[in-house]
Amino acid sequence: MRKVAIPVAILALIGLDQWVKYWVVANISLNQVIKAIPGVFSLTYLQNRGAAFSILQNQKYFFVILTVLVIGAALFYLVKNYQKSLWLVLSLILIISGFNVADSYLTVGVLLLILILWKEENGSHH
Repeated sequence: MRKVAIPVAILALIGLDQWVKYWVVANISLNQVIKAIPGVFSLTYLQNRGAAFSILQNQKYFFVILTVLVIGAALFYLVKNYQKSLWLVLSLILIISGFNVADSYLTVGVLLLILILWKEENGSHH
């Protein structure tokens, strides 16, 4: 079952991310702020051609290579461990799926993976 569910989940998350990007470009002007829930949640259309906090602006090839390496490593680890903990699989799915809405996928996925690996490391010594 996981052999089908995992690729479907990855594709669905990538699809959701791409749909949100399309919707934002089509409906929000650059630098426009939309207050969805005033004081709690707002959307702003910004463009960042670098990494977090706009570092390494316009380094497209660097990011392509880095992305291929990270996704390749995550896919390799996922294929080897897809039968293990659902949390481990979920963290890897989120990391592999990560682009814009997907920045949140990446953040949650990396945090989950760190917690899982930390827990496994601590558990293996007892």
